[in-house]
Amino acid sequence: MEVRERSATVNAFCERLREFVRSEEGPTATEYAVLIAVICVAVIGALSSFGQHMDNLYTSIASTVPAGGS
Repeated sequence: MEVRERSATVNAFCERLREFVRSEEGPTATEYAVLIAVICVAVIGALSSFGQHMDNLYTSIASTVPAGGS
């Protein structure tokens, strides 16, 4: 690839990047990405806490129920 071709490619990329930053789509996409990340962290935290609670509950139930057998 020649220097001119590379320069044209870099210029085209920079121009597209400028258009993306100027448009309303760039910030909106970023806001949605941040919102999704926050929701994922909250869901993972809730499931982790809920899972530990359920583990404790089943352990408690298993220890109080007598072992069956024939």
